[in-house]
Amino acid sequence: MRGYIIGRLSHLIPILIGITFLSFALMHTVTTDTVDILYDQNGGATEAVAAEKRAVLGLDKDFFTQYVNWVVKILQGDMGNSFVSGAPVLTSILDKLPATVELMVLALVMTLVISLPLGILAAIRKGSIWDQIVRLLSFTGNSLPDFFVAIILLYLFAVKWHVFSFLQADSSTLPVLPALTLAIAMTAKYMRQIRAVFLDELGKDYVRAALSRGLPYRYVLTHYVLRSVAAPLLALLAVSAGSLLGGAAIIESIFLWDGIGKLAVDAIMMRDYPVIQAYVIWMSVIYVGVNLLSDIVCGFLDPRSALQGKED
Repeated sequence: MRGYIIGRLSHLIPILIGITFLSFALMHTVTTDTVDILYDQNGGATEAVAAEKRAVLGLDKDFFTQYVNWVVKILQGDMGNSFVSGAPVLTSILDKLPATVELMVLALVMTLVISLPLGILAAIRKGSIWDQIVRLLSFTGNSLPDFFVAIILLYLFAVKWHVFSFLQADSSTLPVLPALTLAIAMTAKYMRQIRAVFLDELGKDYVRAALSRGLPYRYVLTHYVLRSVAAPLLALLAVSAGSLLGGAAIIESIFLWDGIGKLAVDAIMMRDYPVIQAYVIWMSVIYVGVNLLSDIVCGFLDPRSALQGKED
């Protein structure tokens, strides 16, 4: 296990370098930069004023010089300051993190509460009307884009029924509608996955042997099958958590939920390079870190998975 963890960590550095370099290069392919956008919003500026501003921000240097300077600062623990607000980038991300974590936890809880019993029901009642309903719901949920679901929920719960406020910009309230929007898409995927792993586990010899010895079906399901599917379910949760910790950009923007995703969207609109690059690093570290943690936990739950990963 120790060798497996060290091996996974050794992959982190080249992955981060590749991702940051590509994102940095893509941002510099656009014809406008932060200075153009800032001065366009304020009535424009002369070329001399714009050039002076670019020199202050370091945008007058060539691409490789800008990238190397940025990497050196990152290694020193300095993510720079926002070109737009002037605030430290790391402080901005940490300020938005609690809102994103709150949205993530609520969305995952909703997903598990709905998908786990329905997925299990579809597996143990394979071929029944319940199985067909769950499969239909899963197909429908996977077919609906998040932004479309968000608009429908806003219309029903905010405009028509007035259950929630139209926009959830107030961080003192739970992000029920944004979390429900995310949960609908994740629930559709989880139900299918849970059904598949339960069907696979129910067909194994140890389940038939336990039932043949007279053990109750419910006991076998809860004490054997559910434990066996914990590892793949945890891996699925890790992927979802990593994605949500990066911020659900579209959903946060629609509901004006002030999280990391909305911060990234605003930075992209304003060509705020330091914030965008910090967001890219955040996403990369989160995905690698969460998946590594998931692999470690799964290795303790099922040592065979760790050995398989080490061989690969």
